[in-house]
Amino acid sequence: MLHINEVRRIVVKVGTSTLTYENGKLNIRRIERLVRTISDLQNRGFDMVLVSSGAVGVGAAKLGLGGRPRELAMKQAAAAVGQCELMHIYDKMFLEYGINVAQILLTRENIIDDDQRENIHNTFTALMRTGVVPIVNENDTVATAELKHIENFGDNDTLSAVVARMCDADLLVIFSDIDGLYDSDPRKNPQAKLIGHVTKIDAKIRRMAGGAGSAHGTGGMATKITAAELCMDAGIPMLVANGDKDDILYDIVDGRPVGTLFAREEEEHV
Repeated sequence: MLHINEVRRIVVKVGTSTLTYENGKLNIRRIERLVRTISDLQNRGFDMVLVSSGAVGVGAAKLGLGGRPRELAMKQAAAAVGQCELMHIYDKMFLEYGINVAQILLTRENIIDDDQRENIHNTFTALMRTGVVPIVNENDTVATAELKHIENFGDNDTLSAVVARMCDADLLVIFSDIDGLYDSDPRKNPQAKLIGHVTKIDAKIRRMAGGAGSAHGTGGMATKITAAELCMDAGIPMLVANGDKDDILYDIVDGRPVGTLFAREEEEHV
């Protein structure tokens, strides 16, 4: 069980499978629910940060490409179109609840450079001090290395952990299209059991993690394990939960056991 009483700053990561339908178009109902909940928690006193995937998938759907493009230039074009669409929707919906948002696009170069990382930290601090919800994504339009090669941010799972560290988060919540980490693939094995709490990342845990996620996303449970390692090394609890379920963020902040919690024993009481 996650004891949430001292948690103030929460990073929420949503992937392409949570934001879109199978055809790649935006799931407006789910996005509205997400925005309403984050706005309500912001009003409740939490500092909220949203790491949002989906730019390439949304852009590909808007351009009528029929799927995620393979050519680098088309991926970047889709990302540019999709990021504009995503931020338009987020800005409009958050404003309905009186919440201002800011767009932050990051590349790996921003993360590894000390001066840039410090500037990003200061930007997060200033935004949250004024009640703004930062919305973060990888800058797919220019980040050719991340788009082209395997060592990417893993559909922003890894990026969300980096963001959690940079903004001094108390908790990272990563939404998935399943309930959390299972001892085997629940899509293939109906007897698969949900792992409620992971205190150490070892070979056994890595074997439990599968490959890529949905057809429109690039992240799977394996990238979430990588994110968990980054968080646990920094003493930040991370929770993987099902983004399809109504009001699950409320369950989390109310301390109800959901999903899979990645935290060392001493980090559980945060």
